[in-house]
Amino acid sequence: MQVTRTTVLRLMLAAAIGLSGGVWPARAASDPPQPLAIQFTLDRPLDAAAAPFVMASIGGLFSAEGLAVTTNVATNSADAIARVADGASEFALADINSLIRFHDKPGAPPVKAVFVLFNQAPYAIIARKSRGIRTLPDIHDKSLGVADGDLSIRLWPAIAKQNGIKLASVKQSTISAAVREPMLSAGQVDAVTGFSYLSAINLRDRGVPADDLAVLRFAEYGCEAYGFAVIVSPRLAATRPEAVKGFIRAVIGGTNLAIKDPARAAAEVASRMDGGSRDLELERLRAIIRDNILTSEVKRDGLGSLDPARFERALDQLAEDGKFQKRPHPTDIFDEQYLPPIDGRLVN
Repeated sequence: MQVTRTTVLRLMLAAAIGLSGGVWPARAASDPPQPLAIQFTLDRPLDAAAAPFVMASIGGLFSAEGLAVTTNVATNSADAIARVADGASEFALADINSLIRFHDKPGAPPVKAVFVLFNQAPYAIIARKSRGIRTLPDIHDKSLGVADGDLSIRLWPAIAKQNGIKLASVKQSTISAAVREPMLSAGQVDAVTGFSYLSAINLRDRGVPADDLAVLRFAEYGCEAYGFAVIVSPRLAATRPEAVKGFIRAVIGGTNLAIKDPARAAAEVASRMDGGSRDLELERLRAIIRDNILTSEVKRDGLGSLDPARFERALDQLAEDGKFQKRPHPTDIFDEQYLPPIDGRLVN
């Protein structure tokens, strides 16, 4: 076979590139793999509810799983779910009840929850005792302010029915979330719906006496709903299941760190907020751990899972606000295959 001068020059150039390291060097067997870039969406501005993720990050738990996590903030749960559905984010923290309604739309992408952070939803009615409301039945003939887009109102028909309250007897009005606490503080409404760890603590911070506030948590009046959950991109779940498992392991570790040392976790969260208060976030985090995360069910069954029978009852309650076009099965909403065994989910 004849070797031309051009061929010889090409061979010499290739050898030179190989000896010098070249423009595209092969990865050495000992080189660590590059971390997988992950976009994680919060469904609202940072507060103590995100403490498990903050602690997982500063504790190096994400990086230990080979993940480089960047956080962005959505306007609400529906926006967070949409970002995961269209691939803009790999994971998001969103209200699982919003995810259920998302799936009730024709052609909805198969976005699923893979880790339940809030074993009990934080929905509540926050009322002034001085306005005559101490228990839920006292809401009869009172005025209730409902913030636009407030998810708690979706469960209100079921909770009212369960507790013998006629919806028509409550003077319900839609208000802006920005004026929810000011209106209750000023006595313009008798009560508001919201999250127990947000509105009640914000009102005390505004100077409303703690002993004048009645925090009527839906969970104490028969609400079966779960709350915030980690949802995952269908593409990532299909192509990188080990990354999904690693993300969950890191979140479990971060949750344990927040439970073990809430003061440090609150300080870390507050330091990342614009004008955040360590004391306020510590009060918020302690309420979240007590009421929403570390429930008796979690102490028994571990973090992250859900009970299918309870979930079916929660679907029944959601249906009181409007029937499903097609009632979902629990496996349509939640995929447990990425969770570690129970001994890896029990709270330390």
